Amino acid sequence: MPVRRQLRSFDLKQINGLDSLIGVDEAGRGALAGPVVAAAVWINRDFLDGRWVQQRAARVNDSKQLSAADRDDLFQEFELLARQGLIRAHAGSATVAEIEENNILGATKIAMRRAIEAIHPPEAFVVRDEPDLFSTIEDRAGFQARVNGRILIDGVHRKGFPFPHHAVVKGDGRSLCIAMASIVAKVTRDRLMDALGTVHPQYGFEKHKGYGTEDHRQAILQHGRCPEHREMFLRKLLAQRADPSQMDWIGGED
Repeated sequence: MPVRRQLRSFDLKQINGLDSLIGVDEAGRGALAGPVVAAAVWINRDFLDGRWVQQRAARVNDSKQLSAADRDDLFQEFELLARQGLIRAHAGSATVAEIEENNILGATKIAMRRAIEAIHPPEAFVVRDEPDLFSTIEDRAGFQARVNGRILIDGVHRKGFPFPHHAVVKGDGRSLCIAMASIVAKVTRDRLMDALGTVHPQYGFEKHKGYGTEDHRQAILQHGRCPEHREMFLRKLLAQRADPSQMDWIGGED
């Protein structure tokens, strides 16, 4: 079965009896540097039955399975769909400081919350009888004043997450709206890391996007960490330095 049909079929089952879905995914959770970025994509039944899904959605997949060029092309299409009011797509991020303070799991929830709140304000969510469903009492962007929907989050259930949600293991390869969110999150974070590459050129952020490649690890061992590095992620690596007290701190502490 083509990927598009699989992803669309999953979302059709999830949206049955509801008005909308919000797919949520993150990028950068395992990186050594940079923020963690989450994205939320709102879709409805009309979108799933619409022309774009029928004609163009076959290209959508888990962002890790797509080339950078394909991700960028789809991101531009999502922007157009959003301008046309067919979808809503927003990204949220948590900084390195927030990762250090809340650990990566807590920071990921912060980023996801910010992405969802860009679609619906927090006061809009009212938990219904079923714990993974919500209804909105206010919609600041002019959609229906009352929307019954479900939040689909890639991965496992987020304990302590402020919004009711349905966890979908490997959801970026199963759900169309989660796959779309994975692309938005990945492209958004990659662009942030490209910009950081111009600020800290010695690390090559624009190449590896902050992940622990051999080149990146060697650059850290040579130059020490910069404020965009996640200290708790580097302790084992920096222990390899002969004299950690001589670390070359670039740009000061976080």
